[in-house]
Amino acid sequence: MNPYTIQVEQEQDKKLAMWFFIAAEVVIFASLFGVYLTLKSHLSEGPSSEQMLELKSVLVSTVLLLSSSFTIYASLHASENGKEGPPFLLLFLTLLLGCAFLLMESREFIHYYEKGYELTTSPFLSSFYLLVGTHGLHVLAGVIWMTILLIHFRVKGICQETSSRLSVFSLYWHFVDLVWVLIFTLVYLYGKVG
Repeated sequence: MNPYTIQVEQEQDKKLAMWFFIAAEVVIFASLFGVYLTLKSHLSEGPSSEQMLELKSVLVSTVLLLSSSFTIYASLHASENGKEGPPFLLLFLTLLLGCAFLLMESREFIHYYEKGYELTTSPFLSSFYLLVGTHGLHVLAGVIWMTILLIHFRVKGICQETSSRLSVFSLYWHFVDLVWVLIFTLVYLYGKVG
């Protein structure tokens, strides 16, 4: 077998491994959504989702995170075409968008905490923090991963190896964005109406 064939097979194996990882994550998030939807009406002494949730800032953070899907796609496309500067800059922009999303989500949690909406206040709040917080941890993991990728881009430049790593990461990042679309729809929009 020639080295190029081995390299292509290794890239395909890495992508397949990421698809298996995403499948496992789907099960985890499906469970968290199930718990949230089951406990949504268990309020104890706490607020309902209609009383608690504020859509303005969440809408802004949603736009930021969904924009990062576009920038990661553009970064991957540029790296696959062998361009030197754009993949790095677009990945850096994706990192900034991810950090801005995390900052806004942290501020949202702090705001709720200051209002007395704690994890132990009600089953609804426990399931809310667990679902949204788990997603936030996935965004944080993505931010760390992107930082490492940016270092690789700086050290090795645009090559088959860095492009392959970016390709695998983009699968993860698109998954994280898709989960957020579901959270925004089922938790925030549905929670505000009903």
